[in-house]
Amino acid sequence: MKAAIITGASVGIGRETAALFIDSGYAVFNLSRRACPLDGVHNLGCDLSSAESVGACTAQLTDALQVAEQVCLVHNASQMLKDSAQDCSSDSLQAVLETNIVAINRLNQGLLPLMKTGSSIIYVGSTLSEKAVANSYSYVISKHAQLGMMRATCQDLMGRGIHTALVCPGFTDTEMLRTHIGTDAEVEAGIASMNSFNRLVQPTEIAELIHWVHHHPVINGAVLHANLGQRES
Repeated sequence: MKAAIITGASVGIGRETAALFIDSGYAVFNLSRRACPLDGVHNLGCDLSSAESVGACTAQLTDALQVAEQVCLVHNASQMLKDSAQDCSSDSLQAVLETNIVAINRLNQGLLPLMKTGSSIIYVGSTLSEKAVANSYSYVISKHAQLGMMRATCQDLMGRGIHTALVCPGFTDTEMLRTHIGTDAEVEAGIASMNSFNRLVQPTEIAELIHWVHHHPVINGAVLHANLGQRES
């Protein structure tokens, strides 16, 4: 049995990734507060900001992973706020880091002992893992931290046959982006014009890259940009 564990597989990139792994014959587990609507997905209700909730999900996965010949662990879920260096409280920053960073560490700690050669840990970052924009302060910090976590994970797992990567989507047509920018056609067109194809990235395009990365361990400790060629300002 092969398993894919995906945080936030209820919508967007996570859901499209779940679909691809189901089609490939994997047992797919969604860790999210909302259920994934796809048939065949094992939904484990999980609040990533809660140590108790993450621990309970890890315990539920233990039996399944004992017989898994390989595991793809996809850290997809993220929290994104509109904030800045001037107005982001320490409590707010801590809450974002709890979901975007600490939860990843908890899952890695709980699941790595069960992951065999051929497994992977794939972090879903952002173009903001390597640069910054205004009014996304806590999100930018967390995505930069994910880059460091991925690279450090790669180094610490040397010789275990488990590979890591950071997939960095550009502006992707997801629920999170729509929440952040709204649905105004003019705003969307402005964002789409920031890449060479003048459109938003589609969730399935990122999912296909995640699926491919898992099956190609030569991609290890690497950052993969999936942004349609963003214009540099």
